[in-house]
Amino acid sequence: MARKDVARKPAKSKAGRASPALTHIGASGEARMVDVSDKAATERLAVAEGRVVMAKATLDLIVSGNAKKGDVLGTARIAGIMAAKRTSELIPLCHPLALSKVTVEIEPDAKLPGCVVRASVKVTGPTGVEMEALTAVSVACLTIYDMIKAVERGVRIEGIHLVEKLGGKSGYYRA
Repeated sequence: MARKDVARKPAKSKAGRASPALTHIGASGEARMVDVSDKAATERLAVAEGRVVMAKATLDLIVSGNAKKGDVLGTARIAGIMAAKRTSELIPLCHPLALSKVTVEIEPDAKLPGCVVRASVKVTGPTGVEMEALTAVSVACLTIYDMIKAVERGVRIEGIHLVEKLGGKSGYYRA
């Protein structure tokens, strides 16, 4: 059954202000790709972050470079970059974008213990790169898990979120 009211009128928030309509839902409730053909190409940046929490001994194994599968952090970094570039193949309504820059930084953190994964993605285009940054972090975290799961099954991936975005109609956002 189609939901005809989804995109027609914005819902009211608790404060009584109109909430923005969901952009990927058409007037009849169907999923749709947003038309960005009339939007100006502007420089856009998104930064996302997540954590992989593990036992100290597992972190020590990663840092020492002695994991059986090889360079955990280097492999996860490359996986994150590759994932950002292929986001539109993974997220059904994402636009394919010609990314101008993707960086994935992974910092071991003894206090967690674990790794903090941070991705920064840049494009000059008509739509933002939040999904690309979030996908990069997610896949980098999953790659860390994959490479150490034989040593520790209880590893947790936590806190994947958008940290910051610049550009576009909505402007600047910082978590």
